[in-house]
Order: sequence, then structure tokens, then C-alpha cells
Amino acid sequence: MKRLRNHLVGIDQGDINLFSDFQDGGQMWTGVGPRERRSAVSFSASFRHPPTVQVSVSLWDVDTASHMRADLSAEEVTCEGCEVVFRTWGDSRVARIRVTWMAIGELAHDDDWNLY
Repeated sequence: MKRLRNHLVGIDQGDINLFSDFQDGGQMWTGVGPRERRSAVSFSASFRHPPTVQVSVSLWDVDTASHMRADLSAEEVTCEGCEVVFRTWGDSRVARIRVTWMAIGELAHDDDWNLY
């Protein structure tokens, strides 16, 4: 559990089109085996410590002829941003994905002392 030490809690959110591979025959649509896409997200303001980031699929366009395999996560979370990562494998064919993200964390307080 993440405990926040002050009343200044920041919530930032956004929506990103992670990829659209069906238009140009990209790897997520035509490839097989392990595949990955990453997209950098910048928060609108810096958090005091790395926040908790929740990601979810807001648009899902996939081929139904094969099994749908997917892993979606936020990685490399810092006070300023993170990377949204989508992975698939096997014969899954993914045309496009849009992702919604939300970051919740503690903001700096005017009374904070920075001695270092």
C-alpha cells in the first residue's frame, strides 16, 4: 500500500493511441510470436514520488480468427512520466489499441524542505 503524507494528492489522466497497424501492415497485425509496443507518457506536473499508474484498454480492434493474447502495463514510472507497454504473442492479430491511463500520487507541499 502506498501511503500519502500530505493532503496534496494529484490525479492525472489521459488517452493515447498506442498503434494502428492494420493500415500499413505493421507487426502487430501481420507478425507472429512475441511483439511489443511502447509509448512514453509525460504527466502534466511532477509528482513528489513516483505515482501509482493504472492503464486500461479503451479501444480494442482485433482479429477473431485467432486467440487474443495481450499484456498491458505501465513501466519505468518516474515522478515525471512513464511508459505504456502492450505485448502480444503467438498468432494474435491486433489491428489497433487505444489506452487510457491514470496516475495518482503525492504532490510537493510548500512547506517541504529540500536539504540536498
